[in-house]
Amino acid sequence: MEWLERMNGAIDYIEDNLAEEIDMNKAAKIACCSVFHFQRIFTFAAEMTPSEYVRLRRMTLAAFDLQNSSNKVIDIALKYGYNSPTAFTRAFLNVHGITPKAVRETGILLKSFPKISFQMSIKGGKEMNYKLVEKPSMRFVGKKETVSKVDGQNFIRIPKIWQELGEDTFNEILQLSNNNPTGVMGICANFIENALDYYIASSSNDKVPENMEELVVPAGLWVVFQCVGPMPNAMQAVWKRIYTEWFPSSGYEHAGSAEIEWYSDGDGSKEDYVSEIWIPIVKK
Repeated sequence: MEWLERMNGAIDYIEDNLAEEIDMNKAAKIACCSVFHFQRIFTFAAEMTPSEYVRLRRMTLAAFDLQNSSNKVIDIALKYGYNSPTAFTRAFLNVHGITPKAVRETGILLKSFPKISFQMSIKGGKEMNYKLVEKPSMRFVGKKETVSKVDGQNFIRIPKIWQELGEDTFNEILQLSNNNPTGVMGICANFIENALDYYIASSSNDKVPENMEELVVPAGLWVVFQCVGPMPNAMQAVWKRIYTEWFPSSGYEHAGSAEIEWYSDGDGSKEDYVSEIWIPIVKK
């Protein structure tokens, strides 16, 4: 499949440059997508971020070099992008559980993380419920925070934004809701190389309160996936299937504008809780 070839081409580029500077923009270009969506696809498919993969692979090769050469630790550290022995030793210790100097002792247990490859696999045939929806331009009003994407920090920070949102602020955002889709939503928008804007907002025509901001999303075609089950696990499972199963075989690609998570009323911990994922798409 074309998707598999592009992603494996990006892996080949990363592997060829483990001892050089790796440009994720170039890797994403090989995969024919933006940096953000390359990171998303990679993370869902490999269950680790690209930067984590690079770190594990470099530490694997560094261990081989330490075992099979007489090169100084500082030279091997520099080879794999570490400008100080301290930073290299810390990274090596986190992966292998021992210091680089200890590798040359006999009987030392090390960890090896092999090169990954993306392959076609036969799934269990579980259905995905989705619909295609044409929408005019949509306007959202709510709270915004710019979130770093470096090393997957967005996956850590976004849940905390919800935890830190006060009940009064949530209710204020909810009261602004007067358009479809209704209710309070989580929205990722304005994707740039190392950051994105995250909104907790409602679709609204109301005036923007002083403590909030607006987001206007262009008209276009959306694919809407239904998620059934307790949050956040049910939605995270659908996100993974979207990027690893639906997009590769759908004939569509991400249009590049905002992604929306819609949450229904009710108890999010219940097995029958319903939520939705909205993704802007265009034909390939």
